[in-house]
Amino acid sequence: MKPLGKMLIVCILVTTMAVAASGCTTSTTSAKPQLTLATTTSLYDTGLLDYLKPYFEQQYNCTLLITSQGSGAALQVASRGDCGVLAVHSPAAEKAFVANGTGMNRRCFAYNYFVIVGPPSDPAAINGTGAVAAFQKIYQLGTNNTTGVAFVSRGDQSGTHVKEQGIWASAGYNYTTQIEGSGAWYSETGQGMGATLQVANQKQAYTLTDLGTYLAYKGNLTLVPLGVTNDSAMLNVYSAITVYNTKFTTDEIQLANNFVNFMISNSTQQLIGAYGVQQYGQPLFYPMNGNCSKFNCTCTGLATDLVPPTLMTATSTATANATMTGMAATPAVVSATTTKAAT
Repeated sequence: MKPLGKMLIVCILVTTMAVAASGCTTSTTSAKPQLTLATTTSLYDTGLLDYLKPYFEQQYNCTLLITSQGSGAALQVASRGDCGVLAVHSPAAEKAFVANGTGMNRRCFAYNYFVIVGPPSDPAAINGTGAVAAFQKIYQLGTNNTTGVAFVSRGDQSGTHVKEQGIWASAGYNYTTQIEGSGAWYSETGQGMGATLQVANQKQAYTLTDLGTYLAYKGNLTLVPLGVTNDSAMLNVYSAITVYNTKFTTDEIQLANNFVNFMISNSTQQLIGAYGVQQYGQPLFYPMNGNCSKFNCTCTGLATDLVPPTLMTATSTATANATMTGMAATPAVVSATTTKAAT
């Protein structure tokens, strides 16, 4: 074979191998953008998010990935930048998350109520009493080893667990020194709401749950709601929050904002209000429907921030300080120059 022919063959082979190595094809299709949502187990266990997922994906031509855990753990996931958006129910922790510049565009989108459930025999006789009085009775009888009186806690720093700790505090007890480890009457699962309900059911013990998850699991439980239902002190509010991390692109942040806006949109609010009615005779969650002041949260107004306002303020302050420092330094330089010239 002539040298020119050999060179031609080599060139063709090299070109073919390069194309193959680069993965080039004639197709120009690209993967849909993905958004990871970190959420609490109550929203996931009830099936609400799986119900809403296809509506969001179709509207924004994307893929929504959902990871569920307690609200505290979800906020930790977000702090690491391992998700783009949150749907949680721990207001104090949410506000702190936004205040430190890791979250923005917090919008509440639904609510239900926490409820104490327990065995039908109600050995602590808490039915018809408020949450604080009910916890006091359970504690007094439980620590006295009264037969049948036990409490199962999630013990996972979830929104429900934080609420439980708040009720113990209101009842006059120090959670760390007087409740945890205080006896066999009190146990922690370290698991989600659905799993905790099942453990409480096996032990025929009391527990605190959100009403939505209880209704979703009710068919497999003998536990019944006790105490006062729909108590304003037991209000349980859910919010969506855009996560901010410097590794996120503007498009990724905007997609997270789209989810927040989707959750507060009129069409989604109607879907939330209808979810569960046919199967359980009542909704598992109630939509906000713009009644922000009633729940002391922001539930209207499009999510538009791409950078947390707290960081914008800090950046503006730093810039202003740098400018003022530069302006203050300039006259000193001029003065020194003038003095030198005069001599």
